Amino acid sequence: MHIRILDKYIFREVFFSAIFGICAFSAVFIGSGTLFKIARYITDYGASFSSVVKIFVYGLPGIIMWTFPMSMLLATLLTFGRLSSASEITAMKSCGISFGRIAAPAIFLGFIVSICAILFNEHVVPWANSAGNDVFYYEIEGNTEMKSQDHIIVKEIVGDKIQRLVYAREYRASDETLQGVTMQEFNDEGKVTHVENATFAEWKNETWIMHEGMIYDISSDESTHTMRFNKQILPVKASPRQIVREQKKPEELTMKELRAQIEIMKTQYINTAKLETELYQRVTVPMASLVFALIGVPLGLQPTRTSSSMGFALSVIIIFAYYSIMTLSNALARGGVIEPFFAVWIPNIIGLTCGAILIRRASM
Repeated sequence: MHIRILDKYIFREVFFSAIFGICAFSAVFIGSGTLFKIARYITDYGASFSSVVKIFVYGLPGIIMWTFPMSMLLATLLTFGRLSSASEITAMKSCGISFGRIAAPAIFLGFIVSICAILFNEHVVPWANSAGNDVFYYEIEGNTEMKSQDHIIVKEIVGDKIQRLVYAREYRASDETLQGVTMQEFNDEGKVTHVENATFAEWKNETWIMHEGMIYDISSDESTHTMRFNKQILPVKASPRQIVREQKKPEELTMKELRAQIEIMKTQYINTAKLETELYQRVTVPMASLVFALIGVPLGLQPTRTSSSMGFALSVIIIFAYYSIMTLSNALARGGVIEPFFAVWIPNIIGLTCGAILIRRASM
């Protein structure tokens, strides 16, 4: 019974400190980045008040997602620092409660925050990023000039099955052409039955026309019939402007959409290290909440009374070290030095190792 009361007490203290951390770190990010971006939109584009409010609101989820791990670190440092300085940890141990048992509620909260952050990062952040980019694209920038873009993907889906997939290596705005075009058609079972490759496709008379290509018809027995062509109509009704506007940036894609795009690009032998790094980080960054909880709990123990400002300063140092390692590992992943899956886990593996060592020492 007393243990249950103690669990609730520690859990509540860490929880409210984490809420404070989210607000504090979000304010720092907003003040150092978002407000400057909004000011630039107002001065450079003459953005309206309603547009900048939308940009601000839609930008919040992306900011909050990064503050989850930071807030857990700050919360555990502050909570256990206060409990230690007030000799409450000593009192708990004198009652026969091990440090591991005392730390359990905070670590459990770190696990819950990690799971919630993964879900938040999957279902809220991509939608908010997409909505924010739409506001900038349609309401602020106006997009008076079309821009060239790499890796164009157009899907035709009927029900929940993909019927046609078109991939282009590049869209060139200067002459409204798609370069390196591949079109695949699928049967009801999801198997490719027809493929058309073309050097380029041009937008002419409201129609996409492919040039210098090859047609592959794949029969049920997997035999292939080929035929060359000089010109062929690409069965895509969308105009260049519509196609470019439909393309999503990596931060606007869910994990499912990222996996699908990676598979599409791999069929075209395109380097997907950047997208794979983005995909795996959708899990590793939120899981840092658990890592930081493991580190913050033992580091919060102080033999003497310390101020909360020291806890904040210590959290900033640890966060800087973590994100420095993360940046380096990302660079190694995108450069092909290390496989993206392993590279993005490096900061968490280091953090988990340090946390386990610190917890063990604090338990002695």
